[in-house]
Amino acid sequence: MRAETVVTFAVADSLFAVEVRSVQEILSARVPTRLPNAPSHLLGLIDVRGTSVALVDLRSLLGEAARGDDENTRILMLTIDRGSRTNRVALRVDRVIEVAALDHDGAIAALEEAEMVDWDQRILKGVGRRNDEIVVLLDIGAVFDPQLMGVLRTRGRPADMLPCPS
Repeated sequence: MRAETVVTFAVADSLFAVEVRSVQEILSARVPTRLPNAPSHLLGLIDVRGTSVALVDLRSLLGEAARGDDENTRILMLTIDRGSRTNRVALRVDRVIEVAALDHDGAIAALEEAEMVDWDQRILKGVGRRNDEIVVLLDIGAVFDPQLMGVLRTRGRPADMLPCPS
């Protein structure tokens, strides 16, 4: 499988990417308007030229420790096609690296051992390399799929924090 041009970015110590066609623009950090009873990954709403857009913290979705904004924090404005609808959502990341092609002509591959190590890789398009570093290419539509988002939020949490089965 091959990836088009991507936007690479960092969250914690890992490199991620999304296809550039999903990225509408890259913004500097801004303070969101909090929403009552919002899940921890939903930071609130930000104003983007008169439109309210949900701001999601990728760090929180990936189970990383919270971190405040700094001069490198960026917001990726994304468009996500949902059949007949196109949604806009803002994704907070630690820093944006570059817009580029992945190494080896954009080659990406699935992690063959994912099932063996009990890892749900449905939010990925695959794994590639940029400047010989591993880059995880996110399937942004899957990241914002409500069913998969629930899996993201519960993976990696201590058993005593998981919801009790009914």
